[in-house]
Amino acid sequence: MNYGFIGAGNMVSAIVKGMTIGGGGFQGKNIWITSKTVTSAKQLAEACSAQACQTAQEVIGHSDVVVLGVKPHILMEILPELQAAFAEKKPLVVSIAAGKTLEDLAARLPEGTPIVRVMPNINAKIGASTTGICHNAAATKEQITIVREMFSTIGSVAEIPEEQFGIFSVIGGASVAFAYLYMDALARAALKAGMPKKQALELVAQTVRGSAEMVLQSGEAPWPLIDQVCSPGGTTIEGVAALEERGFAAALTAAFDAVLEKDRKIGRGEA
Repeated sequence: MNYGFIGAGNMVSAIVKGMTIGGGGFQGKNIWITSKTVTSAKQLAEACSAQACQTAQEVIGHSDVVVLGVKPHILMEILPELQAAFAEKKPLVVSIAAGKTLEDLAARLPEGTPIVRVMPNINAKIGASTTGICHNAAATKEQITIVREMFSTIGSVAEIPEEQFGIFSVIGGASVAFAYLYMDALARAALKAGMPKKQALELVAQTVRGSAEMVLQSGEAPWPLIDQVCSPGGTTIEGVAALEERGFAAALTAAFDAVLEKDRKIGRGEA
């Protein structure tokens, strides 16, 4: 089976490297890549022993699975000119374009095209992405399995109902930046108190990783775990109370709402 990628930016690079040199078990000789200037496609192809193509039509012609890895507004512009190539080859189409629904994609592809919408995150670069997928009725179980295998090379994969995909784009995508911001703020606070920031950041990152594993492995919700950390009259409850007093949860909810609204605007073509 051959896999094509239209676009060769950071996310596509992470996916292709995860599939090949990351130990995903895919052969570079079966992967075809193109990009706007072709330069980035050639560089990625060389790194992964894959094939660089001059045009998107050439990629489609070689591929059983085509991953659309360009920006949403560019994708909507180029899909009409690729209709003939898609109609002739009839590949499985996978989109990683934010905000573009299965309906949006189907309207610009030949009727009956199997489509899978995928949302990975930047942690794909180290094989630790949280990836959401959904699909249209034309996609078969076998095709969904292929997509899961592809994206399992860069982390975990979860099927998400499309009506909840905007929500996933916040908690599985944008929230990565929230976590980075949280860690950096704690490390800067430690720097202010006298600890070198590099050491503080390493300690914070390890603590966040351990806390995430605790939630996943214990099966407990965060609040009971918070109660276990907070002793009566102790130090931790002082910090938790200070965060609540300053609107920590409310700020996160506002950030969530802002990202979700932006995602919806992109979907409506307003941004």
